[in-house]
Amino acid sequence: MDQSPDKALMDQILVRYRVEQFYTMEAELLDGRQFEAWLDLLADDIRYWMPVTRNRNFGEWDGEHTNEGEDLNWFDEGKFELEQRVKQIMTGIHWAEEPVSRTTHMFSNLQVIDESADTLLTRVRFLIYRNRNETETDFFVGKRHDKLRRIGEGFEVAAREIYLDQSVLQAKNLTIFF
Repeated sequence: MDQSPDKALMDQILVRYRVEQFYTMEAELLDGRQFEAWLDLLADDIRYWMPVTRNRNFGEWDGEHTNEGEDLNWFDEGKFELEQRVKQIMTGIHWAEEPVSRTTHMFSNLQVIDESADTLLTRVRFLIYRNRNETETDFFVGKRHDKLRRIGEGFEVAAREIYLDQSVLQAKNLTIFF
């Protein structure tokens, strides 16, 4: 028996709410420097990928981002590499994160693109503010495409594609998590 249109809409709203709460919790963990707890939100087989953004002429947008497996990328990591980055930061002697950055992660325009029994494909826009030392201030703006896997009543991030809108990064390093 098909569900009523109202029931289907309420189910969509509930899924969106749960994803929104998951992303809010993730931002709180990152901004609170609880990096080990953040790692627990990531699937063991995660692919964390951020291509380099390139300037293109009008109409040539297909090549705006570097290609997977062919070109250089800002990040192309799995869980092991992310764990190693967290371990390095948590030593307290990681030169690029000493003193450790203060961040604020904001997201908007959440879309649940596709939903199956065990996964969701989502899109969000993000703005990340970072401040280090007295005068280092960076803004990272872009879009994120995530594959979330259902785990009980919650989710884990199974894949994350990060598309920065900046083609030239003004930041001195790229040690934060998106």
